[in-house]
Amino acid sequence: MTNLTDILHYGSKEYPNRTAIIFGQNKFTYDEVLNRASAVACALKSWQVKKGERIAILLDNSPDFIFCYFGVLLAGAVVVPINHMFKREEAKYILQDSESVGILTSSAYSEMALELNVILGSLKFVALTNKNTENAYSLSEYLDGKKHAELDISPKACEDGELAVFLYTSGTTGHPKAAMLTHNNLLSNAISSSKTIRVAAGDTFICFLPLFHSFAATVCMIMPLLNGAKTVIMKSPRPIKKLLRAIRKNKVTIFVGIPSLYQILAEMKLPKFLAPWLLRFFNPVRLAISGAAALPIEVFLKFEKKYGIPLLEGYGLTEASPVVSLNPLKGRRKPGSIGLPIPDTKVKITDENGTSLRAEQIGELCVKGPGVMQGYFKRSDENETVLRDGWLMTGDMAKLDSENYITIMGRKKEMVNVRGLNVYPREIEEVLYQHPQIKEAAVIGIPDLHKGEVPKCYCVLKAEGSLTEHQIIAYLKEHLALYKIPRRVEIRKELPKNSSGKILKRVLVEENIKNVDIKIKTSHN
Repeated sequence: MTNLTDILHYGSKEYPNRTAIIFGQNKFTYDEVLNRASAVACALKSWQVKKGERIAILLDNSPDFIFCYFGVLLAGAVVVPINHMFKREEAKYILQDSESVGILTSSAYSEMALELNVILGSLKFVALTNKNTENAYSLSEYLDGKKHAELDISPKACEDGELAVFLYTSGTTGHPKAAMLTHNNLLSNAISSSKTIRVAAGDTFICFLPLFHSFAATVCMIMPLLNGAKTVIMKSPRPIKKLLRAIRKNKVTIFVGIPSLYQILAEMKLPKFLAPWLLRFFNPVRLAISGAAALPIEVFLKFEKKYGIPLLEGYGLTEASPVVSLNPLKGRRKPGSIGLPIPDTKVKITDENGTSLRAEQIGELCVKGPGVMQGYFKRSDENETVLRDGWLMTGDMAKLDSENYITIMGRKKEMVNVRGLNVYPREIEEVLYQHPQIKEAAVIGIPDLHKGEVPKCYCVLKAEGSLTEHQIIAYLKEHLALYKIPRRVEIRKELPKNSSGKILKRVLVEENIKNVDIKIKTSHN
């Protein structure tokens, strides 16, 4: 295989009648997936979409997302997934920045899409997958086979080195940026990741994480299709009972989730007589994968003990397609570690001068391999900083141990400098997660007149929790050096998160900046 579309052509040829996608009561074979993706490509060609043009996909989790994704690729265009939870201005920014020429969406988002079409004036079309309207093109006619276009949709519509997807980062450092990923970037990453967890044709994945996100797109969509496996698509993991029923009914073998969900499953309390009932639902699962955010050690230990399923914590970033490392399925899984680099991927830890550091020394994690992006779209200045001699500078502070396992210490810009001493938020957070009454924790740095910076802690307590700020600080003093102790602890009902469940520390930082500004203005008045 040389590009992503080869996956569909191969599957249709080798096992046309094998189920590829399950969505509720609906099932689609590999042959049907190729036919429907080809129908989307034919529609795009008939609407004069040219090679290399960007086409936005604004859809929630459904088979249509997959048909549109591969349909755009078959047409030789570039996919631009948009977070379906975005408001109009957020979606407008993505469309403008990517210079997209069309939107593939559904009736659920048609109102916003049609508004954007009028506002921007640069789109060739808005097309709906499930409805006909005079203001939008209809994809349903093509998907249902009622309308055909006699166009050549050949396996070589695109090459491995050509751009396939613009994936926008979460914007932790300002406006989101489009990571330009080629067919080879994504295909090679899926192949290496498949080797790591030993995916087989008999596997069934479950996909409830949003497909617009890099983690779900590679692990829950591309990987199963690449290996002739099945994917069970769900719009949401809630209610949990519905998720558990889907696992049992479809004999899911690979469970892909995020830390917050594993925390819910690990702490799910049931009467003793119901425990076997719960475990029966998980019987078909042979392994679970955690990504998108740091997995607290306490959650890892509780989950594995409760369910007896290997929980593999990994690490990735959009700019690397996205998987970089994973704890091995066969071999030692180290709690708190993000595991070993996947095949064909190299990592190193460097200091501020770019010098490689020894084992256990903390520095910036750098990644090199076929999954590393081509750069950010229209960000040449940033590309020179982020990409150096083929190495991707991740911005994450980490360390390697003697066995090459990686441990993330926190974001480079999140590191707190207390009188010249480096304090890593992740270290404090791990201690907090070990407290039986703390559900979630986040640590940031705030300015301090005497120390330069000091840590500040945000906590969400469990339902039965009744801790005070002083009690939390006293607890931390038992486990950490005094210079690492937060100056303040703020207890909240919830913490701000993005669509992948990652706590948005930049929001907390911005809140602190505003509070400082308000205090300064008040004192001046």
